[in-house]
Amino acid sequence: MSQAGGAVGTNGLDDAAEDPAKRERLRRWRMVLGGPAEEALGKAEGRDGAMDSALAALYDGGGADGDNERSAKRSAGLGSSAPKVARWLGDIREYFPSTVVQVMQADAIERLDLTRLLLEPEMLAAVEPDVHLVGTLLSLNRVMPEKTKDAARQVVRTVVEQLEKRITQQTRAAVSGALNRAARIHRPKHADIDWDRTIRANLKHYQAEHRTVIPERLIGYGRRTTAVQRDVVLCVDQSGSMAASVVFSGVFAAVLASMQSLRTSLVVFDTAVVDLTDQLDDPVEVLFGTQLGGGTDINRAIAYSQQLITRPRDSIFVLISDLYEGGVREQMLRRVAEMTAAGVQVVVLLALSDEGAPAYDHENAAALAALGVPAFACTPDAFPDLMAAAIERRDLKAFAERLTDERKAGGR
Repeated sequence: MSQAGGAVGTNGLDDAAEDPAKRERLRRWRMVLGGPAEEALGKAEGRDGAMDSALAALYDGGGADGDNERSAKRSAGLGSSAPKVARWLGDIREYFPSTVVQVMQADAIERLDLTRLLLEPEMLAAVEPDVHLVGTLLSLNRVMPEKTKDAARQVVRTVVEQLEKRITQQTRAAVSGALNRAARIHRPKHADIDWDRTIRANLKHYQAEHRTVIPERLIGYGRRTTAVQRDVVLCVDQSGSMAASVVFSGVFAAVLASMQSLRTSLVVFDTAVVDLTDQLDDPVEVLFGTQLGGGTDINRAIAYSQQLITRPRDSIFVLISDLYEGGVREQMLRRVAEMTAAGVQVVVLLALSDEGAPAYDHENAAALAALGVPAFACTPDAFPDLMAAAIERRDLKAFAERLTDERKAGGR
């Protein structure tokens, strides 16, 4: 078998020497297949060899120490050596783009049980900050030694700042536009008439002989106000599976809280309920106020949130949870029904992350849908438009269906 493979490999290499395109294809196949393809496709040299060793250390269990013989046999691994892991983290940041580095870090934490090493400050200095790493750090918050907390906070702050740049402008624009549209009045004063929308709404009344539109209905905006126009309650499940959603929710809550036209509350829960509203001026403190892991009592969290809702028809309640209820299911559903009957715009998100639909309780999702509250996953990029739809009391079922169709079309 190996002789046949060697013969094929030799012919392929001979041909590749004369054909640059074929040589590049063989090189790519060698990088994909790793050490087992060395006999047929040759040894990875130079930068390719270093990349191959980094990949092997994670996915094949060998090569992190740069020993060519051990790399070929795939017999070594990252193990639990902090210096070796730190060097490996530095290597992958040098050889791969940041998006690939983040995937490899996440795989290393899962496959090689590197969680313990993340409690070392030198490890945190070597990693590429991203949402999933923040989730891991938050889950370690209770066992994190004091010497590591400053480094961990810097990692979290870096990611928070990246997310704020990504979402702040879009969120404020979408929410402000929705609030302005929701405040539109149909008996405006002359200075408040929205002439563009008024003309569009009255085109059927165009008078050809006068070459003008005679409006039967005026559309305008209410006068600008600094008063709070909507109350928003974000109620976030902080069980371990919701880590990325907790991170995004904390940053979105801080952005919404910075808008004077909204009164924003943030409630996180597992089997207990914690109100983090007073920390929303600093999203880093918000995230460190969470305690990822533990059970789930959605009913208790909704009961607390109901106390925060004093203007039902001007309130939006956003529950972010995979709906695996450890509390009293019947009461949970009854509370949701009470809120919708009172006029609260209820939104249920199975996840708020870039990963798409997670594992979730299908029975509870179906029960909520029967109450007129669809449960669906939402990406951070779509969340501002979702909030705008909720403010304008648009059909959220149609919004969810459109979001699902877009995700399918994008292959996610």
